[in-house]
Amino acid sequence: MTITAAIVLFSVTWFMVFFIVLPLRMVTQGDAGEIVPGTHASSPHDFQLGRKARITTVWAAGLWIVMYAVIVWGPWGVRDLDWFGVMDRVERSAD
Repeated sequence: MTITAAIVLFSVTWFMVFFIVLPLRMVTQGDAGEIVPGTHASSPHDFQLGRKARITTVWAAGLWIVMYAVIVWGPWGVRDLDWFGVMDRVERSAD
């Protein structure tokens, strides 16, 4: 795996985890009873972006390590995902 592929894999993993973490333990302004004029009652009361970013980074790093290990040293490769034999046909036509 190249360094660029590793960075892209981590970035995609980070954002996927971030979108999962965002709504966790969210208290809305309506729940807190303090609605700021001009905002929806469903807006977050205390967003805690830094805390959620740290949680996301920890989980994304763990998941990234597992995915990296499976890609680099794991029992599966790209050829195992080629269920229709496309890679074999391309190699035969190149000969």
